[in-house]
Amino acid sequence: MTITGQDTDAAQTLQGLEDDSPSVRLRAALAVGTTPDARFVGKLVERCGTEPEFFVRDMLTWALTRHPVSLTLPELLREVRSERAQARSQALHTLSKIGDRRAWPAITRTLLSDPDDEVARSAWRTAVVLVPHGEEPALATVLATQLGRGGRETQLSLSRALVALGEVIEPALLAATTVPDPGTRAHALATRRLLRDPDTGFGFAIEEAKRVVALGGSGQEGQ
Repeated sequence: MTITGQDTDAAQTLQGLEDDSPSVRLRAALAVGTTPDARFVGKLVERCGTEPEFFVRDMLTWALTRHPVSLTLPELLREVRSERAQARSQALHTLSKIGDRRAWPAITRTLLSDPDDEVARSAWRTAVVLVPHGEEPALATVLATQLGRGGRETQLSLSRALVALGEVIEPALLAATTVPDPGTRAHALATRRLLRDPDTGFGFAIEEAKRVVALGGSGQEGQ
């Protein structure tokens, strides 16, 4: 078997993706994206699931978007079922960047309610990108089940995802303002405020909503 210069270059690039130095890994990912090669797809997806540096992961995702969807989509759809949270999260993130709606069936309720906040946040963002026309209300209903979850950043991510769906989220938010949990009610009210006034800061909206809930209000008075 003859080993060509291209084979040697490919082997060196693949090794570079696992180098101890983040800068070397970054350059390797850049090289793969600059000169796409089908032989790299599996390794790129695999590396996304273990790469510790955000900026390198971002370059790995970019490199994947440079390859044909016919090669990347099957690998990513398998990865969203991985046992590793980072692998699921990064695969979802990459699917959102590719934007191919054939991936929509993979965005399951299980992923949208994943116990890992980073996975769930990636799933919410990806769902908004991939949701087929007409299925936005159903998606809003599922997303609304996550209201009140997590810390400020997680709640902001969910509010942004919901607001991106537009007015169709109103029924789901209205229902959430009547549940027993005060955190859920406050998050629903804050999200309604953001829908109506996108320039409102989330911090202000959530604190105002908490005050309304604490005073026994529903946020529906005068509406």
